[in-house]
Amino acid sequence: MTSQAMKQKKQIDKKEILDKYRSLIALALLIVVVSILSPSFLTTKNIFNVLRQTSVNAIIAAGMTFVILTGGIDLSVGSILAISGAVCASMLVSGTNIIIAVIIALVIGAIVGFLNGFVISKGKLQPFIATLATMTILRGLTLVFTDGKPITLGSGDLAVAFGKIGGGTILGIPTPAIIMIVVFLVCGYVLNNTTMGRHTYALGSNEDAAKLSGLNTDKIKIAVYTVSGILAAVAGIIITSRLYSAQPTAGESYELDAIAAVVLGGTSLTGGKGKISNTIVGALIMGVLSNALNLLDVSSYYQMMIKGVVILIAVLLDRKNK
Repeated sequence: MTSQAMKQKKQIDKKEILDKYRSLIALALLIVVVSILSPSFLTTKNIFNVLRQTSVNAIIAAGMTFVILTGGIDLSVGSILAISGAVCASMLVSGTNIIIAVIIALVIGAIVGFLNGFVISKGKLQPFIATLATMTILRGLTLVFTDGKPITLGSGDLAVAFGKIGGGTILGIPTPAIIMIVVFLVCGYVLNNTTMGRHTYALGSNEDAAKLSGLNTDKIKIAVYTVSGILAAVAGIIITSRLYSAQPTAGESYELDAIAAVVLGGTSLTGGKGKISNTIVGALIMGVLSNALNLLDVSSYYQMMIKGVVILIAVLLDRKNK
């Protein structure tokens, strides 16, 4: 091998390494910069606070990863979060057992996700249009269900027990962070070691080829949107538990944060490429960025602008790599 060829090979290897670990490198650099700007960032209390805040977006992003890997999009996750949290809170206020209330909330998420997948696969609608309609319908339904007012759990034993889901700790680690880790371990196993995972990647890589190979693409689409709906409901339960109430406007714009986390993690918006392990890195980037802006007393208006710029950069990088 000539010296020129070796040089080219090294350049290619470096490019592949940078491409593979770019999200992790970006997170590390962000942590270093924030630590310099705000010494209180690396305190144990603040790190746990970041994990607690990141967990909701990360859990939604895990479900969004399944959807985006197929080349789809799910704009309804924020509204699913809101309606599932509202129903869960309403049942708890009426004295329903916590386990039953949580199961009902998850079932709602699964049903909405199933309907999204069914309409997209059988109705041949674009995912953007179908989930945009679902988002609007569910947001209106939540406002009707709550009458536009928060559903407060109160301070009884049932509310305190439920509050441990979003506000408690296990071995000193915030419970939402542990739920997040479990979700990513399960999702990682499904994508990397099961037939559903292989079919998800195949569908996103080339839908026509997947059909010709005998795959039931409609079934795969329904499955991934159902997963997305369930995980959005999990996030809704955590938010409701943490706030001790269900807010009618809960989850607004959460779909954008979830999409940003997935894309920052390196998953291609056109589908077929990405890893669930990188999605959690993308979610942590969004979480650290939000926490840093709060520590630096940056106005919430400017925070929205900065997040928008981050999303734009992530999409441009995705297009460039594609």
